[in-house]
Amino acid sequence: MKRKLCLLIIAAALLLSGCAMRRVDEMYALPRRSEEFNHLQSAIDAAMEGLSYAAPISGDNQQTVQSVDLNGDGVEECLVFAAGKGENPLQVLIFTQDDNGRYRLSEVIECSGSAFEQVEYVNFDGKPGAELVLGRQVSENVLRRVSVYSFASGSAEQLFVVGYSRFLTCDLDDNGRSEVLVLRPGESETAGGMAVLYSSKNNQVERSVETELSEAPGNIRRMIPGRLQDGTSAVFVASASGENSVVTDVYAIKDGKFTNISRSGGVGTNISTLHNFYVYAEDIDSDGVMEIPGMISMKPVSEWREGEQKSLLRWFAIDSGGREVDKLYTFHYYVGGWYVQLDSTLARRISVAQEEGTYTFYLWNENYDEAAALFTIYVFTGASRDRDAQSGGRFLLHQAEGVAYGARLETAASQYGITEDYLTDSFRMIRQDWRTGES
Repeated sequence: MKRKLCLLIIAAALLLSGCAMRRVDEMYALPRRSEEFNHLQSAIDAAMEGLSYAAPISGDNQQTVQSVDLNGDGVEECLVFAAGKGENPLQVLIFTQDDNGRYRLSEVIECSGSAFEQVEYVNFDGKPGAELVLGRQVSENVLRRVSVYSFASGSAEQLFVVGYSRFLTCDLDDNGRSEVLVLRPGESETAGGMAVLYSSKNNQVERSVETELSEAPGNIRRMIPGRLQDGTSAVFVASASGENSVVTDVYAIKDGKFTNISRSGGVGTNISTLHNFYVYAEDIDSDGVMEIPGMISMKPVSEWREGEQKSLLRWFAIDSGGREVDKLYTFHYYVGGWYVQLDSTLARRISVAQEEGTYTFYLWNENYDEAAALFTIYVFTGASRDRDAQSGGRFLLHQAEGVAYGARLETAASQYGITEDYLTDSFRMIRQDWRTGES
């Protein structure tokens, strides 16, 4: 019931920052509310005197009002993120409910900064309840600050605070408790960044040794947790490198030590862009292991036209020792938002010829002196697109809004076991990352 109540407040009143000193009634016409709802609203109104709502601006938790069991008593607290004036303008207002269903402001966390950037709730110290991980912007010229608060004792206790450029909560040692991975600049402007892992052991906060980040933190494009080939938990950090490539750092616990696996193992994780699209690590084959992209140059069957894609993608996994395992080969056409999985025994000899929505896949012989056509993929966008995709010897691969994808088997298809079912199963749409909007 309490969680539903906080969600009502979230939906009704506090989705927008900058709504200082305005009641819910002034912004929305709501259904009839319970007495419990009114108690919470009254408590928030009283506490918000002179404050404005200040929702976190990134991450998964961007609501102005959030609910979580902080102290482990089985009852969720409601947290309101607000901003005022003074030396510590950012405030987290924490409301608890008594046995009579009435809310009261039980605690206020005050901190410096210009905005709440990112908020997480994790099990960091292994004690009952959830720890609050609070990232905040300080100023344009100063590192952001992340603090971790425990409520196991009944009130907020700051476990540590540290400067960061980016941070991520993760469980690299798979002990059921989260660590905080902090990325920050190196010692000079031209140096790459540094990565540090903070964890809780024996009721103490431990800081790992620093390890390298290939690029400065300002170049980071994506951070995502995943698993290595041997099942080890890891974090994959993709950064822009130069004008047209991306490099992936892979962090994990190896022999009890926080390590950049990709650098210590000598793994090549630098990859050029495809048509100016960055290519990131992902679990491309949905086997629970993160794959890293590499690039394979194709030999053209005729002279490359301007704008034609000249490379395939080789997807490989690594283990904690830095050893590579090939997993999948694909032709990723990011401009069109689709890709095709390719037979691993044939992929390195494949070439693709492109012309106005037509993509013909060829296979070179082992001497690379003759190429045979395997299949052709067609992209139709006109009014008759569905019919066009299934005429002229073609069959339908996929339908999407405003577009139909067709295919035709060419002369060498049967020789290599390529069938309509095989192609239909191998054709995929590129998934979009909802956090970044990137493919």
